[in-house]
Amino acid sequence: MRQFNYEELAALHAIARILAQPLELREQLEKILHELSARVGMERGMISILDQETGQAWLDVASGIDLSGREVTYKPGEGITGQVAQSGRPMAIANLGKESLFLDRTGARRKLNRSELAFLCVPIIYDGRTVGVLSADKAAHAVRDLDYEIDVLSAVAELIARSVHMRGIEEENRRLRKILSMNKPPIAEIVAASKAMQEVFGMVTQVSKSRTTVLIHGETGTGKELLARAIHMNSPRKDKPLVLVNCSAIPDTLLESELFGHERGAFTGATQRRHGLFRKAHGGTIFLDEVAELSETAQAKLLRVIQEKEVQPLGSSQIISVDTRIIAATNRDLEEEVQKGNFRADLYYRLNVFPIYIPPLRERPSDIIPLADHFVLKYAKELGKKVQRISNDALSLLLSYSWPGNVRELQNCIERAVLLAQGDSIESMHLPPSLQKRTSTNGKSKKETLYSIISEQEKALILDALKKTKGNQSKSAELLGTTKRVIQYKVKKYGIDPKKFRAGI
Repeated sequence: MRQFNYEELAALHAIARILAQPLELREQLEKILHELSARVGMERGMISILDQETGQAWLDVASGIDLSGREVTYKPGEGITGQVAQSGRPMAIANLGKESLFLDRTGARRKLNRSELAFLCVPIIYDGRTVGVLSADKAAHAVRDLDYEIDVLSAVAELIARSVHMRGIEEENRRLRKILSMNKPPIAEIVAASKAMQEVFGMVTQVSKSRTTVLIHGETGTGKELLARAIHMNSPRKDKPLVLVNCSAIPDTLLESELFGHERGAFTGATQRRHGLFRKAHGGTIFLDEVAELSETAQAKLLRVIQEKEVQPLGSSQIISVDTRIIAATNRDLEEEVQKGNFRADLYYRLNVFPIYIPPLRERPSDIIPLADHFVLKYAKELGKKVQRISNDALSLLLSYSWPGNVRELQNCIERAVLLAQGDSIESMHLPPSLQKRTSTNGKSKKETLYSIISEQEKALILDALKKTKGNQSKSAELLGTTKRVIQYKVKKYGIDPKKFRAGI
């Protein structure tokens, strides 16, 4: 970082103080843009936030610009703002009057002489990714060096990065709530706003009205059972039974008996006749979760059920017709299991008539906020707690975690947090330690490092001024463009002894 002058350091300190105040994020950012204008002459400051899914930047906060409720957006690579958002690199224009890329979407410079203005635009980077763009004008005659001005604005961007990131989360939350209010999922228990899940909902709508066999693919914890319920509840069979079978939880020796039934004396312990789960699901739907766990014999019998629509109980010669829709699910790659010889190819093709893939939570981060909010309300009601919201700090942790256990892990995390919360909101301290490990170097410490750099430069400026004035604090204040009172305060703050600079000492 370059060595800034005293006024620029004062501006950075003022910004740091604003960030420490308990203000709404929008108000905080507006005050910061005002400081840039008042202290270093950077007029018409703008902060645009980047949509992480589309790459589009939208103007969120501005100073000295009348937006009048308009929505100003920039597509990736569109105009200077769009280029900086896309590339993550700053741009500086010495003469706006000669720059064709400058769009002036706000119309703020329509009545100004653009040839007298320079334009500065820098990316706002948080946790290694661009979350926004900071830009401002400056009178061309006041610009000493464009690279220097970019350094000043970049220092501000680094200070405000976390606030802009959190502001983006606020807006994303508001947007997702709006989407959820417009697009109803197939059943109330399913909460999602991502494009990927909207496509899944569309497939559920398409297949529900038929009796087509469905195979749901997805990692553990993604909600395969919920999706099976949604298909059943939106089908003509909704008033008939939905029978849930976890194939991995039933011992292999009992699986055939459980699915297809048995006669009395069919095996040791079979003291009475029993109908299988397929017969219990007659007229309705059977959900075979973890279908890859079926034994070779059970696979052969399942194939017969699908082909012939009939079952044969163990120990019986009787063939019984069944009208049961089959929805199967697996977290394995069944094609690979077929190649390994672990799963029958003919059964795989019978099950895979209408495949639905549920993406893991890490691939659809826009679902994290609505899901978390849903679980907060659910467990607050169940546990009799007053919790109503999740703090921005806690939301930031939720969004930065990879969720290897998917929705189920998020659900357990929120249940724990609601249980621990004392007030009306979940704070970061209520989340599991696994979510908090990531924060040690990405946020606070980075800001503290910048504060320390600013302090060191400020101290160096004061030392240099005292050296030039031989310890005279009044003259040092004049050199630095401030008051003697400020210099006295800083001298005490940094433990500087002005006497050491006097002649002969």
